[in-house]
Amino acid sequence: MVDISSKATTQREAVASGQVIIGPDAFNLLVDSKILKGDVLAVARIAGIMAAKKVGSMIPLCHPLTLQNIEIDFTPNTEKNAIEILARAKAKGSTGAEMEVLTAVSIAALTIYDMCKSIEKNITIEKIQLNYKTGGKSGTWKRKI
Repeated sequence: MVDISSKATTQREAVASGQVIIGPDAFNLLVDSKILKGDVLAVARIAGIMAAKKVGSMIPLCHPLTLQNIEIDFTPNTEKNAIEILARAKAKGSTGAEMEVLTAVSIAALTIYDMCKSIEKNITIEKIQLNYKTGGKSGTWKRKI
């Protein structure tokens, strides 16, 4: 692990996004809350939150981070038959929360995939990316559009 013992403790925030593209039949069932496995977005939200809290034990050499807050939002995109995912995390520490939000988006997307795969096999997870981070020595970074 990288030695972060001399780094200052600062307020950190990170935001990541991604999307899951599914066929129109599965998309409509998901939006209408008619997927047989249950409330897909509620389960995906909990899965993403749980994953973000365990990043330090899942990714080798990644420092454990105590999150102060994590939020995961979903936006249906009817033009693409996609669910857009946005994760935001806050923590006070010596290292950033980028891995936590990227993991939250990834696991939320995989959960959507798992809960919809019996209806649609042609599901694509894409564009998982860091959008914003602040705190620490490097300050604020924002993805250029």
